[in-house]
Amino acid sequence: MNKRKWIPLAVFAAGLAGCSKAPEAASTPTGYRVYVTNEVSGDLSILDSGKMEVVATVPLGKRPRGIHASPDGKFIYVALSGTPAAPPGVDEDSLPPPDKSADGIAVFDVAQNKVVRVIQGGSDPENFDVSKDGKFIYVSNEDASGVSFVDIGASKVAQTVHTGEQPEGVTVTPDGKLIYSTCEEDGTIVVIDPVAGKAIKTFKVGHRPRNIVFMPDGKTGYVNAENDGGVVLFDAVKNEQIQAISLGTPGEVKPMGLVLSPDASKLYVSTGRGHKAFIVDTKTNQSVGSVEVGPRPWGIGVSPDGKTLFTANGPSSDISIVDLATGTVIKKVKGGTGTYAMVVLPKQ
Repeated sequence: MNKRKWIPLAVFAAGLAGCSKAPEAASTPTGYRVYVTNEVSGDLSILDSGKMEVVATVPLGKRPRGIHASPDGKFIYVALSGTPAAPPGVDEDSLPPPDKSADGIAVFDVAQNKVVRVIQGGSDPENFDVSKDGKFIYVSNEDASGVSFVDIGASKVAQTVHTGEQPEGVTVTPDGKLIYSTCEEDGTIVVIDPVAGKAIKTFKVGHRPRNIVFMPDGKTGYVNAENDGGVVLFDAVKNEQIQAISLGTPGEVKPMGLVLSPDASKLYVSTGRGHKAFIVDTKTNQSVGSVEVGPRPWGIGVSPDGKTLFTANGPSSDISIVDLATGTVIKKVKGGTGTYAMVVLPKQ
């Protein structure tokens, strides 16, 4: 296990690969903000909702992907990886070796508008979630076939719990008592007890599950089944599948990101090569519409008032802004290269 401690800022700043930009001073927020990771350019785009434009771009490191805010909203955590990207059709043997020194979790201070340190995140971190008390980050590590528990205060990996092949999405239950991790290759969700430090249940949910969201009461949740062209509703008490919800033809529609409306009445789903964001009614568990947003939308977020939807469209490196009342894209804003994931933070 890599015992590398957090990197001093001077060393970290000197080692940022592919991030030649200096941090920009962000203006005083005029509304809530949307923070978008850019996998290729290695930086963070900050969109101010009052202006509906990117007001700052901040360097992060190699391949920033997964992103979450701390419970108090003072910090934003971003997964960094030195493993080269391997899109479909690329011969992985032709890629350069991984730069493991670039792996980690960047800690972005919202008030200072900059990365203040990088902590361990295990090997090739991608997705994660934060404990409700803000003390731990739970990271999916494909190389280790497990979920690593990152002690934020100690800046190190405390332990890794084995899950299955290709762990991807990690989500903490609303009450903070359990961790759910998807395994792409196995088509399963693994339930982890963080106190016991072990997996306690595994159940099937479809082909290539990636991300999970829970309803507010924690009794049910949704997970995308990318290769089935839909999402799955599951029982989070019995830990079993309840219903598969089709969004389109498998292969043409590839569900990726999930986000609930603030009142949890709607589930919004980005669909990769499907070019659309779908809307699912959580009472009927049926698709009630979709919006054409752009090429390969992945990251997805919704405004605190539930009126506006955002998607990160990787190939076009932009962010679509959707008026949910009319179901139309009202603006596209240029981000960094390879827009990937996002988090929406209310005005502080």
